[in-house]
Amino acid sequence: MTTATIDQTTSQVDVNEQSGGQDESASQRQIVSFRLAKEEYGVDIMRVQEIILMGKVTRMPEVPDFIRGLINLRGHVIPIVDLRMRFGLQAGANSEETRIVVVNVGNRTIGIVVDAVNEVLRIQADQIEPPPSSIGGIDQEYIRGLVKLESKLLILLDIENILNQDEQKILAANPALGA
Repeated sequence: MTTATIDQTTSQVDVNEQSGGQDESASQRQIVSFRLAKEEYGVDIMRVQEIILMGKVTRMPEVPDFIRGLINLRGHVIPIVDLRMRFGLQAGANSEETRIVVVNVGNRTIGIVVDAVNEVLRIQADQIEPPPSSIGGIDQEYIRGLVKLESKLLILLDIENILNQDEQKILAANPALGA
């Protein structure tokens, strides 16, 4: 059995494998849920490296507006993507709950700024529906599906598509933006 917890003081995600004698359904997924502009989103826990407190971000010239800058994470320089700006949402002020979710996208590590991390959810494959073709707001290329929860919907992000090929090339071409 896999258990995942979020330490509320540091927002570290701990994933522990335990053999409990029961086969865990292959159709079950774990999703890290977070809030962004009053909506709830989620990413597959297997893409999340860690969740850290919002700290000082070093600004970089001549990068897309949604790239806030860089942080030094234990000796590794990683670019920070502001999801609000990436999705064309109104900018929000940082709060005590603002976090950076460090994710693996392709062959690189990036951080995404979110308003707050909520919890780790276990969902079944049948809880995920494809996004409606008439969806407005966020480009559908970022959305893997909608998760039906008891009292709400969660937007499941396709983290691989947060940066398009041109944007990935910009990051790759700029050594200061990390490897």
